[in-house]
Amino acid sequence: MSQKQTSGFMETVMTVIYAVLIALVIRTVAYEPFNIPSGSMKPTLLVGDYLFVSKFSYGYSRHSLPFSLPLIPGRILFSEPQRGDVAVFKLPSNPKVDYIKRVIGLPGDRIQVVQGLLHINGQPVRREPAGIYVLHDDTTGATRPVNRYIETLPNGKQHPIIEADGDFGPADNTRVFVVPKDHYFMMGDNRDNSTDSRFAHVGFVPKENFVGRAEFLFFSVEGSAWEIWKWFDTVRVGRLFTGIE
Repeated sequence: MSQKQTSGFMETVMTVIYAVLIALVIRTVAYEPFNIPSGSMKPTLLVGDYLFVSKFSYGYSRHSLPFSLPLIPGRILFSEPQRGDVAVFKLPSNPKVDYIKRVIGLPGDRIQVVQGLLHINGQPVRREPAGIYVLHDDTTGATRPVNRYIETLPNGKQHPIIEADGDFGPADNTRVFVVPKDHYFMMGDNRDNSTDSRFAHVGFVPKENFVGRAEFLFFSVEGSAWEIWKWFDTVRVGRLFTGIE
């Protein structure tokens, strides 16, 4: 009897170990879940969104591995991020921190914001009014109407942005940023409330720092995801299993 119990226990332990190893492999080479803690990507992503990031989109670096283990030199199987991609990356100034923003500038590009309007290589990016967006303050719960636009990047990629402070925010007039080789310029869709490549705290993002491309939402909740008893009122059903543009 004791021998059978020991054998059964070891089988259970090995099953758990195999399950953990499979999960780690999938998380490393295929898809990794992330959640959105801030409103810098509104209206595209909301606080409380849970999404999957494809790890294979841009190839692999040490930041593809758990704890960013330094086992991969540079980036292997590299595929160039496309302008307009929503991507997760490690903050250059603190690689322990994950950020999610939109790819705006590619290596060699000249990026500038002039009176709220994005310019790429000296040309203004088309920005068309798209009504009013009701901006929800995730701290106070207060709401206010702000301007919503559809921005069309040079490759034809379209996405929504909002201007919470009109065209007079703290980063609505910038210098010209020349994107270095193997680096990218990232911006949030909530243009007046996004700490991104316009600020020294983030700066240009090296290709090695990319974790992957945000693909689709698998869950979205207003409030704590752990308060299951509140899901009936807090789950954003319309956002479940939707792609990220």
